Amino acid sequence: MSKEKLAKNTFFFTISLAVQKAISFLYFILIARAISVEDFGKYSFALSFATIFAMFLDFGTTQILVRESARNKEDSQKYLSNVLGFKIAASFFVYLLLVLTVNLMGYPEITKKLVYVSGLVIILDSFSIAFYSILRGLQNLLYESYGVILNQIILLALGFVVLQLNLGLVVLISVYLAGTLFNLFYSSFFLGLKYKIFPKPRFSKAIIWKILKLSLPFAIAGFFIRFYSYMDVILLSKLTNDSAVGIYSVAYKVTFALQFIGVAFSAAVYPAFCNYFVSSKDLLAKSFTKSVYYLLLISLPLSVGIITIASKVIGPVFGAGYNASVLPMQILLLALVIIFLSFPVGAMLNACNRQTTNTIILGFISVFNIVANLILIPILSYVGAAISALLSYVLLFSIGLFFVGKIIDYDKKYLVLSTLKIIFSCLIMGLVVLTLKNSLHFIFVIPLGALSYIIILYLIKGFSKNDIFQLKDLLLKKS
Repeated sequence: MSKEKLAKNTFFFTISLAVQKAISFLYFILIARAISVEDFGKYSFALSFATIFAMFLDFGTTQILVRESARNKEDSQKYLSNVLGFKIAASFFVYLLLVLTVNLMGYPEITKKLVYVSGLVIILDSFSIAFYSILRGLQNLLYESYGVILNQIILLALGFVVLQLNLGLVVLISVYLAGTLFNLFYSSFFLGLKYKIFPKPRFSKAIIWKILKLSLPFAIAGFFIRFYSYMDVILLSKLTNDSAVGIYSVAYKVTFALQFIGVAFSAAVYPAFCNYFVSSKDLLAKSFTKSVYYLLLISLPLSVGIITIASKVIGPVFGAGYNASVLPMQILLLALVIIFLSFPVGAMLNACNRQTTNTIILGFISVFNIVANLILIPILSYVGAAISALLSYVLLFSIGLFFVGKIIDYDKKYLVLSTLKIIFSCLIMGLVVLTLKNSLHFIFVIPLGALSYIIILYLIKGFSKNDIFQLKDLLLKKS
């Protein structure tokens, strides 16, 4: 892929993710304000519960479709057709397992209905993901970039109507079906129109078995990621009540809506890591060091800024019923910094053929997270879930960084000095926010705090023009 095409893909996809997250966050606020905290807990639980089952439908095939279509376009139809065949067969078993599990867990009828609809959503969504995977492998992210935005616009518009007409939770969650159906037809239409690759399911045992063997490491990793990402909501639902789930969901959503920055950055630098692993260990170490630095540069001020302004934002934005979300959100915002830093660590391990190590780490963290939740949720409720998440991500980053240190000799002194400068700038920003937040509206306080951070960081030489050029080179490195 040329630098120009890589830059175009990265730019449009990052922008589309930002727009998608913004619209999604707006829709999230709209729902939270329109329904009760308890109903919002039921709604959030159903989506989280169904999402865990989505891993059995994907089974790591997304990465295989991207990789194989990128290597040989002529094989794209063959791989897509057989993945679709596998997904159709698996869908019946996965949906049956979902229905059986939610019934065995003894949830009330309304919650079960919400889960049933969410299950249909994740099944249809798995097919859309397969179509988009082929487009990614063919180095065309533009259709997906437009698709995710249009999908969110449809959700926002239909959801607004449902809330205004007060049609109930089941109809509200069914809005996702409309958005998913749009994505399904949109992605398959443009894949056929542009590349003559069509949704023609096939079931060749030999090809499917080959795909599943290749996808197994990705499937296991995906299983662990989904498990520790959503199990806190499931355990909260069983060990506490729907209101606690609603309060925690607001804290979680506010915090992790910003993750797309780290995801997009990690995807952009991954080709450079792969290239340098083969060509230059020195450049690999420098690239990793700079990646951690850039993400720290972004994540720490985001975290500190929102922590200091949180008490003035939650009530006016979501409603007074969610004021209890402030403390768990502040805890999760500390975790956000660690999550950002974990992205280049995971990318480094995968780029250097340490994906098995990465999977083992994720498995260990999943077990740790569940145990921590089982201990802390009965004692501290949603605050315990937030603390469990923070501890899990700290452990994930620490273990991953240890193994990265076995591969490369990254510049620890540079990172320590840079971190101290960033922390100092964030402390000044935090003081500015704390001083102004009681006298000015948070809409004005946020940009003033950001400006103070940038000025202080520049004055103490925590960031320079040269860093901008280095960032550009890193993001545009050919795969």
